[in-house]
Amino acid sequence: MGIRMIPVPPMGAVDDVVVDRRTGESWTVRVEPFELAEAVVTCEEWDQTLGLPSDPAFAGHPRTGVSWREAITFCNRLSIREGLEPAYEISQRIVAEPTQWRPHSEPRPDDWDVVWNHHADGYRLPSDAEWQVACRAGTTGARYGALDAIGWYAGNSGGSSRPVRLKEPNGWGLFDMLGGVWEWCWDLYDADVYGSYRIIRGGGWSDAEWSCRSGVRRKTNPAASFDDLGFRLARGAMGVAPVRPS
Repeated sequence: MGIRMIPVPPMGAVDDVVVDRRTGESWTVRVEPFELAEAVVTCEEWDQTLGLPSDPAFAGHPRTGVSWREAITFCNRLSIREGLEPAYEISQRIVAEPTQWRPHSEPRPDDWDVVWNHHADGYRLPSDAEWQVACRAGTTGARYGALDAIGWYAGNSGGSSRPVRLKEPNGWGLFDMLGGVWEWCWDLYDADVYGSYRIIRGGGWSDAEWSCRSGVRRKTNPAASFDDLGFRLARGAMGVAPVRPS
């Protein structure tokens, strides 16, 4: 299948600041070198990995309609296919239904338990900070180029997804980091407030220009899927303590 992986950051480990505009908090994360796919997973790559029939008309389009759970399962499937150790240990647990009324503000317990094995050499999702560093590619502004030149968004997409690699890549050779489709990240958004909701990044073909910026962080249910949400593969170790959902 030949997914092209790009080494990032190419100059070695970097420190980057992640900002949560909801709370106003910011923190610095050290990002060690890892590999990130040149483009998001396409329909063709998805179908080949899962042994499904492929539609040539959409072969190069981003594979959308994929939940976070399906994305990490795909990572493991592709790892096994290529003789690599899967990055994720996935199990399910019984979650008791509440016996009394639960406030809408209280996170619902997740019945999936996923552990990231940092020693595995298989495919995985990038962390929140890894994605941001890769997107910026050494730049410091909201975008690594003029949006019309680098990504598909509401102003130029014509109301639908477009094939990958048609726009200019960033300085490290990564395509469609902004616009095109939102991309799943590994991280929980805020477990205390939103439970199992995971971070998504990058903006999509239906979004306004404001959403397609390197610092924009959003969240959604890990079981949800949308027609402007896909994912990009990563490999390599993250230089922080392993993260395990509570």
